Amino acid sequence: MKNLSIGLNVALLVAVAVLYYLHFASPSGKSNASGSNGVLLQDAKIAFINADSVLKYYEFLDVNKKVLESKGQKMEQDFRDRAQSLQNDVNLYQRTVNNMTFGQAKAAEEDLAKKQQNLQLYQQRLQQELAIEEGKLNKELYERITKFLKIYAAQNNIQFVLKYDPTSDVLFGGETLDITKAVIEGLNTEFKSEKGGNASKADTTKSK
Repeated sequence: MKNLSIGLNVALLVAVAVLYYLHFASPSGKSNASGSNGVLLQDAKIAFINADSVLKYYEFLDVNKKVLESKGQKMEQDFRDRAQSLQNDVNLYQRTVNNMTFGQAKAAEEDLAKKQQNLQLYQQRLQQELAIEEGKLNKELYERITKFLKIYAAQNNIQFVLKYDPTSDVLFGGETLDITKAVIEGLNTEFKSEKGGNASKADTTKSK
Protein backbone atom coordinates (compact mmCIF):
# COMPACT_ATOMS: atom_id res chain seq x y z
CA MET A 1 0.00 0.00 0.00
CA LYS A 2 3.05 2.31 -0.05
CA ASN A 3 2.22 3.57 -3.54
CA LEU A 4 -1.32 4.53 -2.54
CA SER A 5 -0.51 7.94 -1.07
CA ILE A 6 1.77 8.71 -4.01
CA GLY A 7 -0.95 7.94 -6.50
CA LEU A 8 -3.50 10.02 -4.60
CA ASN A 9 -1.13 12.97 -4.44
CA VAL A 10 -0.65 12.77 -8.20
CA ALA A 11 -4.43 12.73 -8.64
CA LEU A 12 -4.71 15.87 -6.52
CA LEU A 13 -1.97 17.57 -8.54
CA VAL A 14 -3.85 16.86 -11.77
CA ALA A 15 -7.10 18.08 -10.24
CA VAL A 16 -5.56 21.43 -9.36
CA ALA A 17 -3.84 21.70 -12.73
CA VAL A 18 -7.22 21.40 -14.47
CA LEU A 19 -8.19 24.79 -13.09
CA TYR A 20 -5.20 26.35 -14.81
CA TYR A 21 -6.21 24.77 -18.10
CA LEU A 22 -9.85 25.77 -17.80
CA HIS A 23 -9.08 29.39 -17.06
CA PHE A 24 -5.96 30.10 -19.06
CA ALA A 25 -5.87 27.74 -22.05
CA SER A 26 -6.62 29.50 -25.32
CA PRO A 27 -9.19 27.37 -27.20
CA SER A 28 -8.77 29.16 -30.51
CA GLY A 29 -5.01 29.66 -30.53
CA LYS A 30 -5.30 33.25 -29.24
CA SER A 31 -2.78 34.92 -26.99
CA ASN A 32 -2.75 33.87 -23.35
CA ALA A 33 -2.54 37.48 -22.21
CA SER A 34 -5.98 36.99 -20.69
CA GLY A 35 -7.95 34.01 -19.42
CA SER A 36 -10.93 32.43 -21.11
CA ASN A 37 -13.19 34.72 -19.05
CA GLY A 38 -11.35 37.81 -20.22
CA VAL A 39 -9.46 38.43 -16.97
CA LEU A 40 -5.93 39.72 -17.51
CA LEU A 41 -3.29 37.48 -15.95
CA GLN A 42 -1.95 40.32 -13.85
CA ASP A 43 -5.47 40.85 -12.47
CA ALA A 44 -6.18 37.16 -11.87
CA LYS A 45 -7.12 36.13 -8.34
CA ILE A 46 -4.77 33.42 -7.09
CA ALA A 47 -5.20 30.99 -4.22
CA PHE A 48 -3.50 27.82 -3.08
CA ILE A 49 -4.26 24.61 -1.19
CA ASN A 50 -1.99 22.48 0.94
CA ALA A 51 -2.14 19.11 -0.81
CA ASP A 52 -0.95 17.12 2.20
CA SER A 53 -3.66 18.61 4.40
CA VAL A 54 -6.41 17.91 1.87
CA LEU A 55 -5.32 14.29 1.54
CA LYS A 56 -5.01 13.95 5.31
CA TYR A 57 -8.35 15.44 6.31
CA TYR A 58 -10.64 14.61 3.39
CA GLU A 59 -13.03 12.08 4.97
CA PHE A 60 -13.94 10.45 1.65
CA LEU A 61 -10.31 9.52 1.13
CA ASP A 62 -9.83 8.37 4.72
CA VAL A 63 -12.85 6.07 4.57
CA ASN A 64 -12.00 4.58 1.20
CA LYS A 65 -8.30 4.15 1.99
CA LYS A 66 -9.28 2.07 5.02
CA VAL A 67 -11.57 -0.06 2.87
CA LEU A 68 -8.82 -0.57 0.30
CA GLU A 69 -6.22 -1.33 2.96
CA SER A 70 -8.56 -3.86 4.60
CA LYS A 71 -9.11 -5.55 1.27
CA GLY A 72 -5.36 -5.63 0.68
CA GLN A 73 -4.76 -7.20 4.08
CA LYS A 74 -7.32 -9.92 3.38
CA MET A 75 -5.70 -10.63 0.02
CA GLU A 76 -2.28 -10.80 1.66
CA GLN A 77 -3.53 -13.22 4.32
CA ASP A 78 -5.17 -15.43 1.71
CA PHE A 79 -1.92 -15.53 -0.24
CA ARG A 80 0.04 -16.40 2.89
CA ASP A 81 -2.36 -19.26 3.65
CA ARG A 82 -1.91 -20.67 0.16
CA ALA A 83 1.85 -20.25 0.36
CA GLN A 84 1.91 -22.08 3.68
CA SER A 85 -0.16 -24.89 2.19
CA LEU A 86 2.37 -25.24 -0.61
CA GLN A 87 5.22 -25.22 1.89
CA ASN A 88 3.50 -28.04 3.80
CA ASP A 89 3.34 -30.04 0.58
CA VAL A 90 7.04 -29.41 -0.02
CA ASN A 91 7.87 -30.53 3.51
CA LEU A 92 5.85 -33.70 3.05
CA TYR A 93 7.63 -34.44 -0.21
CA GLN A 94 11.02 -33.98 1.43
CA ARG A 95 10.10 -36.37 4.23
CA THR A 96 8.77 -39.12 1.97
CA VAL A 97 10.86 -38.80 -1.21
CA ASN A 98 13.25 -41.57 -0.13
CA ASN A 99 10.36 -44.02 -0.05
CA MET A 100 9.14 -43.10 -3.56
CA THR A 101 9.98 -44.68 -6.86
CA PHE A 102 11.66 -42.55 -9.49
CA GLY A 103 8.34 -42.12 -11.28
CA GLN A 104 6.49 -41.15 -8.09
CA ALA A 105 9.17 -38.61 -7.15
CA LYS A 106 9.12 -37.07 -10.61
CA ALA A 107 5.32 -36.80 -10.59
CA ALA A 108 5.39 -35.20 -7.13
CA GLU A 109 8.00 -32.66 -8.21
CA GLU A 110 5.99 -31.75 -11.30
CA ASP A 111 2.89 -31.30 -9.14
CA LEU A 112 4.76 -29.04 -6.73
CA ALA A 113 6.19 -27.01 -9.60
CA LYS A 114 2.70 -26.55 -11.04
CA LYS A 115 1.32 -25.48 -7.65
CA GLN A 116 4.15 -22.96 -7.27
CA GLN A 117 3.44 -21.52 -10.71
CA ASN A 118 -0.27 -21.27 -9.91
CA LEU A 119 0.55 -19.50 -6.65
CA GLN A 120 2.70 -16.95 -8.49
CA LEU A 121 -0.07 -16.33 -11.00
CA TYR A 122 -2.54 -15.92 -8.15
CA GLN A 123 -0.27 -13.37 -6.49
CA GLN A 124 -0.04 -11.40 -9.74
CA ARG A 125 -3.82 -11.46 -10.09
CA LEU A 126 -4.27 -10.13 -6.56
CA GLN A 127 -1.77 -7.33 -7.22
CA GLN A 128 -3.53 -6.39 -10.44
CA GLU A 129 -6.92 -6.41 -8.74
CA LEU A 130 -5.66 -4.17 -5.95
CA ALA A 131 -4.02 -1.83 -8.49
CA ILE A 132 -7.34 -1.54 -10.35
CA GLU A 133 -9.15 -0.66 -7.12
CA GLU A 134 -6.50 1.93 -6.31
CA GLY A 135 -6.85 3.37 -9.80
CA LYS A 136 -10.60 3.71 -9.34
CA LEU A 137 -10.07 5.53 -6.04
CA ASN A 138 -7.54 7.88 -7.64
CA LYS A 139 -9.95 8.60 -10.48
CA GLU A 140 -12.85 9.34 -8.15
CA LEU A 141 -10.65 11.52 -5.96
CA TYR A 142 -9.56 13.49 -9.03
CA GLU A 143 -13.15 13.92 -10.21
CA ARG A 144 -14.43 15.00 -6.79
CA ILE A 145 -11.72 17.57 -6.13
CA THR A 146 -11.81 18.93 -9.68
CA LYS A 147 -15.58 19.34 -9.54
CA PHE A 148 -15.45 21.07 -6.17
CA LEU A 149 -12.59 23.41 -7.11
CA LYS A 150 -14.31 24.47 -10.33
CA ILE A 151 -17.46 25.43 -8.40
CA TYR A 152 -15.53 27.04 -5.53
CA ALA A 153 -13.36 29.03 -7.93
CA ALA A 154 -16.38 30.29 -9.85
CA GLN A 155 -18.19 31.31 -6.65
CA ASN A 156 -15.14 33.16 -5.31
CA ASN A 157 -13.90 34.65 -8.58
CA ILE A 158 -10.65 32.67 -8.45
CA GLN A 159 -8.78 32.14 -11.72
CA PHE A 160 -5.74 30.20 -10.51
CA VAL A 161 -5.31 27.63 -7.70
CA LEU A 162 -1.81 26.46 -6.80
CA LYS A 163 -0.96 23.17 -5.13
CA TYR A 164 1.40 23.56 -2.21
CA ASP A 165 3.44 20.77 -0.62
CA PRO A 166 7.12 20.29 0.29
CA THR A 167 7.94 19.22 -3.28
CA SER A 168 6.06 21.97 -5.11
CA ASP A 169 7.50 25.11 -6.69
CA VAL A 170 5.50 27.32 -4.31
CA LEU A 171 7.98 28.44 -1.65
CA PHE A 172 5.66 30.81 0.18
CA GLY A 173 2.01 31.76 0.16
CA GLY A 174 0.28 34.38 2.27
CA GLU A 175 -2.44 33.22 4.66
CA THR A 176 -5.06 35.23 2.80
CA LEU A 177 -4.41 33.10 -0.30
CA ASP A 178 -4.67 29.78 1.57
CA ILE A 179 -8.07 28.20 0.88
CA THR A 180 -7.10 24.77 2.23
CA LYS A 181 -9.42 24.87 5.24
CA ALA A 182 -12.39 26.06 3.20
CA VAL A 183 -11.79 23.39 0.56
CA ILE A 184 -11.50 20.61 3.14
CA GLU A 185 -14.64 21.77 4.93
CA GLY A 186 -16.52 22.01 1.66
CA LEU A 187 -15.41 18.59 0.47
CA ASN A 188 -16.30 16.99 3.82
CA THR A 189 -19.67 18.70 3.92
CA GLU A 190 -20.49 17.26 0.51
CA PHE A 191 -19.31 13.80 1.55
CA LYS A 192 -21.32 13.83 4.80
CA SER A 193 -24.37 14.92 2.84
CA GLU A 194 -23.90 12.03 0.44
CA LYS A 195 -23.47 9.57 3.33
CA GLY A 196 -26.60 10.92 4.99
CA GLY A 197 -28.58 10.63 1.78
CA ASN A 198 -27.42 7.07 1.24
CA ALA A 199 -28.29 6.14 4.82
CA SER A 200 -31.79 7.62 4.50
CA LYS A 201 -32.33 5.77 1.26
CA ALA A 202 -31.16 2.54 2.84
CA ASP A 203 -33.45 3.02 5.85
CA THR A 204 -36.43 3.72 3.61
CA THR A 205 -35.78 0.57 1.65
CA LYS A 206 -35.41 -1.42 4.87
CA SER A 207 -38.68 -0.14 6.32
CA LYS A 208 -40.54 -1.45 3.31
